[in-house]
Amino acid sequence: MDKINLLIIVTVISLFISLFLAFFLLTVKTKHKISNSLFAIFLIITAIDVSGTLFNLIADSPSNLGMLRNSFAFLQLPVFYLYILSVCYSDFKFKSQYLIHLLPFLIANVILLPRFYTVDVASKIKFLKNYQSMIELQFNHILFHIQVVVYIIAVFMLLRKAKKLYLENYAGACVNSYNWLFQFTVVLTILFLVAFLKNIFKFSDYPYISEWIKIGLLVFQLLIFCWYLFKALNNPGLFRNIDSKLKLVKDIISEEKKSEQLAVNDEELLKLKKYMVEEKPFLNPSVTIQDISNDLEIPVRELSLLINHKLGQHFYDFINAYRIESAMDILKDVTKSKLTVLEILYHIGFNSKSSFNTAFKKHTGNTPTAYRKSL
Repeated sequence: MDKINLLIIVTVISLFISLFLAFFLLTVKTKHKISNSLFAIFLIITAIDVSGTLFNLIADSPSNLGMLRNSFAFLQLPVFYLYILSVCYSDFKFKSQYLIHLLPFLIANVILLPRFYTVDVASKIKFLKNYQSMIELQFNHILFHIQVVVYIIAVFMLLRKAKKLYLENYAGACVNSYNWLFQFTVVLTILFLVAFLKNIFKFSDYPYISEWIKIGLLVFQLLIFCWYLFKALNNPGLFRNIDSKLKLVKDIISEEKKSEQLAVNDEELLKLKKYMVEEKPFLNPSVTIQDISNDLEIPVRELSLLINHKLGQHFYDFINAYRIESAMDILKDVTKSKLTVLEILYHIGFNSKSSFNTAFKKHTGNTPTAYRKSL
């Protein structure tokens, strides 16, 4: 099988799966409609981007539509960034200011107007034959790679902040979803780095290497999206949104210091500890700082300072500490020796064995099974 046939086969498979998944995301009934729609748009844009091989077989000559299709790559990461934003924050809504993300796409097309979009077919052919020396194409490639770097950094910064906010305000196992989303972004980053390498070869003396890398990218890209959607669709509660109005504790402290209002009430601390022992809110697997704030009638802002600043713990670790102490009491109780580790972890508020083992080892230095055997 030659390179062209292989490229066509891989392209057709990629297009079919990408468009099928996009159709599913756009039609499935879910409360995460915006997130699903954004990821579907991302898949459609990706499908347009990878359809080059088939498009070139159909088109007899260079066209404005073909060039426009190429420029859709400038929309991939902006849409992915908005998707991440919608996943992280429950109150995400489209705003007019998001139109700024179209700017690179518009710039890339505007600079092609004089010598490509507005000229005849012969001039278009000449333009593409000499692509390595065309300043417009060189500029667009530089602009694209700058855009990739900027958006990848922006996504990682967004995920980092969202995870911190989650740790400071939530205690459910869903924090693992942000770790997984981080992993997915890392893999996607690798994909774009390989694409960057492909483009280097495209403008070098070895353009044929670029074509082989392109085939590898298509296969890799296909596997990534299948992996992502398999994970997401098999775990509908994978992502738990947070309120974008929430502030990091370090920002709250900074604001309090400026207004000279930074203070932590010891009575509230005793009230919190008594509440945790008597009411055991940690047994609720999805307990949030807002839930405890409502029960204790302590403002979320003050409670967050109390736990994250005074006690020096994330809310996530604060709740898990009580869960692990409860687990240790159960493991020590000889009358409950028949309870399995799985039964115990569900009873004390964990949702998965991996998160329970991680938290238990962090707190005690042992796994639950090893701890029970050591008694």
